[in-house]
Amino acid sequence: MFETVVVATDGSEPTERALESAIDLATRFESSLHVVSVVAQGDHRARATAQSTLLALTGDVDHPITRAVRSGPTAETIIEYAMTTAADLIVMGVRGRDGPYEYNLGSVTEAVVADSPIPVLTVRGRAN
Repeated sequence: MFETVVVATDGSEPTERALESAIDLATRFESSLHVVSVVAQGDHRARATAQSTLLALTGDVDHPITRAVRSGPTAETIIEYAMTTAADLIVMGVRGRDGPYEYNLGSVTEAVVADSPIPVLTVRGRAN
């Protein structure tokens, strides 16, 4: 069903839950799994931090993973990365909210959902 799954992470709790779901899907469907983090252009410190975070989040995973850190506008860069890897699915975390903000996805996730030609699975973080 899914040959290639891309999960975007910034190290936050909602994106960690999205990563758990992406790993589960990739394992069940024997899919290629890509974990991508996006940082500001030219920010070498953020790039090094993102690389360390990706390794810390995925180092013990018993499934082959391609880790990538990219620079650029976050939503556009996630979509571009997913398209260049021929992804069948993008997985992204959203903050768990209650009340009138329950359906607010967050600006990056909302932009990816709105603009991506690839299906996007959103995984809700724990309610605050």
